[in-house]
Amino acid sequence: MIGKTLIALSLLMSASAFAAGQVPGMPPGYAPSSQEDLVAYDRAKIHTELGAQYYGAGQIGVALDEFTTALAAEKRYVPANYMMGLVYMELKEDAKAEQYFKRALELDNENSEAHNNYGWFLCQRGKIEESIKQFMTALKNPLYETPDKPYVNAGICSLKRQDDKGAEDFFLKALKLKPNQPQALLALADIYYRANDLPNARAQVLSFMKTQQPTPEALWLGVRIERKLGEKNDQQSYAQMLRQRFPLSKEAQALVTEHYE
Repeated sequence: MIGKTLIALSLLMSASAFAAGQVPGMPPGYAPSSQEDLVAYDRAKIHTELGAQYYGAGQIGVALDEFTTALAAEKRYVPANYMMGLVYMELKEDAKAEQYFKRALELDNENSEAHNNYGWFLCQRGKIEESIKQFMTALKNPLYETPDKPYVNAGICSLKRQDDKGAEDFFLKALKLKPNQPQALLALADIYYRANDLPNARAQVLSFMKTQQPTPEALWLGVRIERKLGEKNDQQSYAQMLRQRFPLSKEAQALVTEHYE
């Protein structure tokens, strides 16, 4: 019953999109010619969404099955193609990953998420300049709902080539769009810490802690910043939280061994 309800709701959304002349996830100009097309689109969408959930949970094999089912239903569904690219990236089958990313962009070269994910693949393979071009292309679409993501990814990739200034610029642009963007806050805190700009480093960690659940990385960075500032109470507060909440983390182990750098 639940499954049928989900399918029915999704079909209603699909019909609404078709009526508006815009079919999310399909190539520009696509129009269904039959009820079978509607069902195929809906099946591809549902299995892609399921696959994305499994992918996010690290269940790569199950995700692969879901995306395969999605593409069997509708091979032109763009999100299924670029998500398949991410799966093959995880499996280190780069030729297949590249094939699916490029297929997604062939279908819709203005799909920002496709450019963003292809850029991430290129970044992971050390092709930094090419990856940043993909991230910047993703940002050209004014309708892109999460433009902070390409900026954050561009910043992370800039750090891979030790370009702290370029990375800082990208992270600041992400925060301008989304002031509480957690990855940007922590990355900036680390950049400022390494530059010995401790007040700015502290400010970024505090901003993170105000809006996000503590993470081992954030707490450990807080420990080291407050230690350098000579603020023993704040240092001990971060250290206590790290020991209590994440006792098995590598950051907690570094705290035990006093390996601060």
